[in-house]
Amino acid sequence: MNIDIEILQTVVTMPESLKQELLHYAKYLMEHHSPDIPKEQHFVKKRRSGILKGTFVLPLADDFDEPLADFQEYME
Repeated sequence: MNIDIEILQTVVTMPESLKQELLHYAKYLMEHHSPDIPKEQHFVKKRRSGILKGTFVLPLADDFDEPLADFQEYME
């Protein structure tokens, strides 16, 4: 049996609510798994360690843990 015919026969027997779900899913598949998108783009790039090296200033300032002046009225 042809896959198209089998899909149509299955859809005909479904209730309307499932048909709506199936339509949404089919549109999602067409949008996200289109054949014109190379397979390399489907893979998420792995994170690399050390890419933020040197962006933080250490050692921290002596008053790092002190309350901020902006919150003085809330601290009282």
